[in-house]
Amino acid sequence: MHQAQATLSGAARRAGSRERGGSPWLGRRNPPSHQFAMYQALERSLLALWPSQGGSVAPATALGAFADWAMHLALSPAKQWELAGLAGEQAARWGRAAISGPADDCWCVDPLPQDKRFDDARWRERPFVWFAQAFLLRQEWWQCATTAVPGVSHHHEQMVNFAARQWLDMVSPSNSVLANPVVLNRSVGEAGANLVRGALHAASDAWLDATDKPPQGAETFKVGVNVAMTPGRVVLRNRLIELIQYAPTTPTVHPEPVLIVPAWIMKYYVLDLEPAHSLVKFLVDRGFTVFMISWKNPQAEDRDLGLDDYHRLGLRAALEALDAAMPSRPVHAVGYCLGGTLLAMGAAALGRERPKALKSLTFLAAQTDFTDPGELSLFIDESQIAWLENTMASRGFLDKRQLRATFHMLRSRDLVWSYRLATYLLGERAPVTALMAWNADGTRLPFRMHSEYLRALYLDNALAHGEYRLEGVPINLADIQAPIFNVGTVQDHVAPWRSVYKLHQFTNADQTFALTAGGHNVGIVNPPGQTASSYRLRHWASGDRRLTPDEWLAATPPVDGSWWTPWTAWLARHSARRVPPPPLLPSLGPAPGRHVLET
Repeated sequence: MHQAQATLSGAARRAGSRERGGSPWLGRRNPPSHQFAMYQALERSLLALWPSQGGSVAPATALGAFADWAMHLALSPAKQWELAGLAGEQAARWGRAAISGPADDCWCVDPLPQDKRFDDARWRERPFVWFAQAFLLRQEWWQCATTAVPGVSHHHEQMVNFAARQWLDMVSPSNSVLANPVVLNRSVGEAGANLVRGALHAASDAWLDATDKPPQGAETFKVGVNVAMTPGRVVLRNRLIELIQYAPTTPTVHPEPVLIVPAWIMKYYVLDLEPAHSLVKFLVDRGFTVFMISWKNPQAEDRDLGLDDYHRLGLRAALEALDAAMPSRPVHAVGYCLGGTLLAMGAAALGRERPKALKSLTFLAAQTDFTDPGELSLFIDESQIAWLENTMASRGFLDKRQLRATFHMLRSRDLVWSYRLATYLLGERAPVTALMAWNADGTRLPFRMHSEYLRALYLDNALAHGEYRLEGVPINLADIQAPIFNVGTVQDHVAPWRSVYKLHQFTNADQTFALTAGGHNVGIVNPPGQTASSYRLRHWASGDRRLTPDEWLAATPPVDGSWWTPWTAWLARHSARRVPPPPLLPSLGPAPGRHVLET
């Protein structure tokens, strides 16, 4: 009993210190009382005894959005009349199409450009054309029903629209054995063997998921063996990071080191996959001295690590190590995703303290303004964060499965339903690539850091507003002075490119923006000569007119190739004359180190 009281008292002290000043970000909220902190600790200790709450959406958030939409729809006869008229019109269209002559005439509504489910010509044949057209008309009706309802908040409208699309994707005829002509023909031709294979695939996937094991085939990719294999050594290790220095491969190098700050929502070796897809090897082979931060995968005891700790023990510790080893050599700093956001914070602080410390800055799919972070914002509001904090409280971290579930919801058509169609209905298991194996090698997020990140950046947009305090000191992105190379990806669901582009608004530093084909990972891991790819690139100098994202897109034509090529040329232009390689720092062990192997 006394031990339980001591545990509860310790939890209350931690909660109280976080809310009453321990956290660097309090925003515009009044801190709760000490009594509340104690009761909340008790509440969370009791919740830990309850079965896992699971799910990606807080019940209060989901119910609130649905209630807001349903009530305003019930109070708007105009919207009801519009929907009734649309339903009648669609019924007439489908009826005329169903009784028309040639099957091609039955096709009265097209899917969205990115929807490839009905591309096969057999969907134009009866009766499958009726199923596809009924589904697409229903999708069109629900799009109208969940948008432009007078009085519904924008956030709730987005949530209801997203939920409707999720349910519609679930009941799509493409997911059915009998309604999908491709699956039906395969099943008849193979006498159902494809369905037997699919059932075995489903059972295998369920077992691997239940036991938290990587997907079948991922075991062929071993960190340090055939991925993350660029030669190097760990030269710094602390509670949170290992700093890796990669061995030079050229007789001379650019004198300024390159420091890569990956996101800790992922393992660093996405930038050092197989040699042909390794950004690290690409840089080293072009005469750059590369350092990489490898983040620790947090455990329960790391629950109180915050954004300040990630800056102090991560970015700042790495820069101090480089400065000690190579004094007076400014650094080319590169930040990916969340690592780029941290780099922007650190660069703003350095811009005021030591403006010459950074030679250049490169941001890869990294947001600094969170006004419009895309559909990820559907999972972030006050209710949702409170829900997440309660689910994280007992473990001390956000589990990788919760992260995976959220990202799968954002791209359910591609990551869930298309996968199930190919694997379970057609019986085809696609080979696992290095990128897919890496994606399954998930990480966790500490309780405190994740809470601070969501509240300060997503809810309050404090970094863009110039209100964020890094290690107690206010920072402003306007203090960034180093030239910037900023990369967005066209199909990014995590950091939409229009959001990434907004860095233009906050600093007068010289900027080059590149927009590359692909998504959050494929668009960044985009080596030359591997696949057909393209990018757009435009330079902006202080004093030039700032273009809106749409103006920039219209004025910047696409170029075939990989953005890696112009980026390394840009780095070279911002570097001094090449010199012999610097000596390798004292080794704490070979790359890839220990942290990346933690599960």
